[in-house]
Amino acid sequence: MSILNDRIKEQRVKAGFTLSDVADKLNIKEATAQRYESGAIKNIKHETIVELAHLFGCSPQYLMGWDDNVTPIKFSNKKYVRIKVYGSVPAGIPTEAIEDYVDEEDIPEEWTRDGSEFIGLKVKGDSMYPKYFSNDTIIVRKQPDCESGQDAVVYVNGFDATLKTVVKNNDNTITLRPYNPEYLPKTYGPNDDPVSLLGIVIEIRRSIQ
Repeated sequence: MSILNDRIKEQRVKAGFTLSDVADKLNIKEATAQRYESGAIKNIKHETIVELAHLFGCSPQYLMGWDDNVTPIKFSNKKYVRIKVYGSVPAGIPTEAIEDYVDEEDIPEEWTRDGSEFIGLKVKGDSMYPKYFSNDTIIVRKQPDCESGQDAVVYVNGFDATLKTVVKNNDNTITLRPYNPEYLPKTYGPNDDPVSLLGIVIEIRRSIQ
């Protein structure tokens, strides 16, 4: 694979999109989206690279390997919508989520044009440190599934909300993996407490004060 193929996959996963999402947004087949990443399509059209960069929020130059800085594309007159930030999502041992409305955040209106729903959630604890800090606000796109390796907010046994990296194993189990090596991952199988997905993390917002 080339740098272009690697970075298309890298930025897709970072943006929280599945191959099916990319196919829907670019009006192509899912198999075509997969071939963009595998290298099966040798010469991806320039306009397609621009569309992918626009979708992922990076520059075409970065995808092409001409620039190592992931420079977000700037949009003029961008419109925003306001979402609510709820409770605290512990980034440690799962505890019942506090669903009180505590704050509000603005997100680009274009994120919601395909019907996607977003919420903000507060992080508590250090099991996902140093990627996430306690009291960070995470912007979560609500969806019932994710790809292996994505950071997601999940419910364990229907009510315990926790932020972890979701790993889908070949034996039909799911591992919730902390980022902090001082915490141990937990694996759930069909006979264990049920695990369901609230959504995937799209963005981290952090105050420097």
